[in-house]
Amino acid sequence: MTSSLDCTRPPLREVIKSHCLDTKRRLGQHFLLDSNLTHKIADAAGNLDACSVIEIGPGPGGLTRALLDAGAKRVIAVELDSRCVKALEDLVVESSGRLCVLEGDALTTEPAEIAPPPRRIVANLPYNIATPLLLKWLYTADQVEEMILTFQKEVAERLCAKPRSKAYGRLSIIAQWRTEVTPLFDISPKSFMPPPNVVSSVVRLRPREEPLAPANINRLSQVTQAAFGQRRKMLRTSLQTLGPKSGALLEAAGIMPTARAEELTVEEFCALARALAKCCD
Repeated sequence: MTSSLDCTRPPLREVIKSHCLDTKRRLGQHFLLDSNLTHKIADAAGNLDACSVIEIGPGPGGLTRALLDAGAKRVIAVELDSRCVKALEDLVVESSGRLCVLEGDALTTEPAEIAPPPRRIVANLPYNIATPLLLKWLYTADQVEEMILTFQKEVAERLCAKPRSKAYGRLSIIAQWRTEVTPLFDISPKSFMPPPNVVSSVVRLRPREEPLAPANINRLSQVTQAAFGQRRKMLRTSLQTLGPKSGALLEAAGIMPTARAEELTVEEFCALARALAKCCD
């Protein structure tokens, strides 16, 4: 669906040209220009009338426009590229106070510090920081109501992966432990400028009221990093990086020492994290 406001705004390609927004690989920039898709992403976020919406890497403002059209009470866009900040000035004026553009690095920006609750994050994430950014947000997932995020399809598959699958790993476990992960739809490379080499996927992550099983996220991060750092080895070997008591950890968690990382469920990794905490804390 295209908003009637889009008819009065300059086309995104014109904004890109007039502000010399040649995309920068080091910033992971791929601008989504299809307004039907940006509105579809905004619609996936539900009713935004009472929400603060945080967007990362707005670029020339395609998704930003859609979020404003969807009635977001407030959009806080974090943009590292000063050229894009300048390009969004007209949209800031049009929004009558509903859009705030912050120039800065999303990796050092805390959602709770830039937007009042209730908060939702809706973003076409720069490919080069998507995974570390999500892991950072998962540490404080209770600060947001929902995240609607666009990733490379490979990353989206890792988020949704189940045990004994090739894509299953550390990201799968931490994301599913803290949130309910729902794949929504794919986006063709042709919809972006420049087209990436991969298909993209939009995913919903909704924080659970309580994590899937008791665990400390720092300890969970430790055990998953150790286990998947040598994913083809048995856990009695891969967990030795945690210290000399890897066998005792496995015994305390009720896990066979001959098991491999990809065979364990999220709950079993949580049991390992609890055993590590009891041993070390």
